[in-house]
Amino acid sequence: MLTAIAGINWGDEGKGRMVDLLSASYDIVARYQGGNNAGHTVINERGKFILNLLPSGILRPDTVNVMGPGMVIDVEHLFHEVEKLRSAGIDITPDNLKISDRATICMPYHKLLDILEEDRLADAKFGSTRRGIAPVYSDKYMKKSFRMGDLLDMDSVRRRMPAIVEWKNLTVSGGYKSKPVDSDEMIEWLTSYGLPFKDYIIDTTAYVTDAVASGKSLMFEAQLGALRDIDFGIYPYTSSSSTIAAYAPIGTGVPALKLDKTIGIMKAYSSCVGEGPFTCELFGKDGDMLREAGGEYGAATGRPRRVGGFDVPASRYGVLIQGADELALTKLDVLSRFDKIPVCTKYSVDGVLTESFPTGDRLVHAKPVYEYFDGWGCDISSCRSFGQLPENARKYILYLQEQVRCKIKYVSVGADREQYFVMD
Repeated sequence: MLTAIAGINWGDEGKGRMVDLLSASYDIVARYQGGNNAGHTVINERGKFILNLLPSGILRPDTVNVMGPGMVIDVEHLFHEVEKLRSAGIDITPDNLKISDRATICMPYHKLLDILEEDRLADAKFGSTRRGIAPVYSDKYMKKSFRMGDLLDMDSVRRRMPAIVEWKNLTVSGGYKSKPVDSDEMIEWLTSYGLPFKDYIIDTTAYVTDAVASGKSLMFEAQLGALRDIDFGIYPYTSSSSTIAAYAPIGTGVPALKLDKTIGIMKAYSSCVGEGPFTCELFGKDGDMLREAGGEYGAATGRPRRVGGFDVPASRYGVLIQGADELALTKLDVLSRFDKIPVCTKYSVDGVLTESFPTGDRLVHAKPVYEYFDGWGCDISSCRSFGQLPENARKYILYLQEQVRCKIKYVSVGADREQYFVMD
C-alpha cells in the first residue's frame, strides 16, 4: 500500500498527528518536500514532540523513515532535532533513518539571504519563516547547491565552496551590503553538522524501490498544505516546493511508483500562519477565542496563527488539488466551547457570489459569506464513535463532508494519540 498524507488547506492541519497515528500500519514513512519551515506536532505516551525535518514515523520504533531528494535539509537543525529526540529516549540510527544523497543542503547563507530579503521588504514581506527555504530552492534550480551526497566526498566540497561563496557574496555583500560569507566557515559548519550523518546517506531510490518490491508498505508525508503549493497555492504567498500528493513519489525518489490512496487532512475550522489572502479570517474577540481554544501558534515559529471559520470554497479546492480519496477531520473538539460556529460557504468577489476558489486579485478582493451552525456545548474528547457525538456535532461533520465532496473517514477529538474515531 502506497498512501500519501497531504494537507487540504494552508498547513497546520494536523498531519503529524495523523501520520503518527496511521503509521502503525506502514513499514516506511517518507518526507518528500520542504525543510524545517514547518512543524508537525505529535503527542503520545512519551510526551509532546515537535518535528520540523524528521518524518513523523520516527516516534515508532519499528518504522523506517526516509528523507527524500525533494527535501532541503538544514543539517545544523537536523543535528539538534535528532539530539533532542534522543534525549527523550527516541532511538535514531541508520537503521530507522535514511537520508537521500540527492536531498539539497540548506546552508547558513541561505538563511542569511532569507532574513536580509524579508528585512528589505519590511511591510511588503511574504511572511517567510526566515529559514532559507526560498533561497535554497532557488540555488537548487540554479544548479549551485550542495547535496547530502556531497558530504561523502569533502575534498570535492572544499574545491567547489570558494566559487559558490564568491557567487553568493555578489548578493550578500554586493547587494545587501552585509558582511560577506566566509568559505572556511561554511566548510567548518558542514564538518560539524553534516558529517555526523554520513552513515545515514543512501540512494533512497534504490532503497524504496527494493522495499516496495518486497511487499513493504509506504506512507508519504507532506509539509504544509495545498494552498501553500508553489504552483497551485496562493502565489506568491506560498512555500517554494510542491506540497501536493501527486509529487510524493517524485520527491521521495521513486517517480515510477503510483499512489494507492491519498488521505487529506482538514481542520474543523481554518488557520493560517504567515502573509497572504485568508478570506475567512476572524478578528477581535472571536478570533482570539478560537486561537486560544485551539492553541493556534506555529509549531516551527511560535507565531500566532490567523484563524477563521471553516472555509468551504478553499477546502473543496484543496480536496480537488490533492486528489483526496478520504479525509481526516482534526480538532473538532476545539469547537465545543462555541454556541454558534461560523462556516464560510461562499465568497463575494466584487459583489458577485461564487462557490469557487479564485486566484490572484480576485482572491485578494474576496469577502466571506458566513452561515452559522448551532454548537454542541459539551466535551467530546472521550467520544470513540460517530454515534457517541452530540447531534449538532454529527450534523456539522456530515455538512462538511457534503460540501467538500469527499468522505470523512477519521475524526480527531483531542491531541492524544487515542483521541479519535473512524467513521462508519
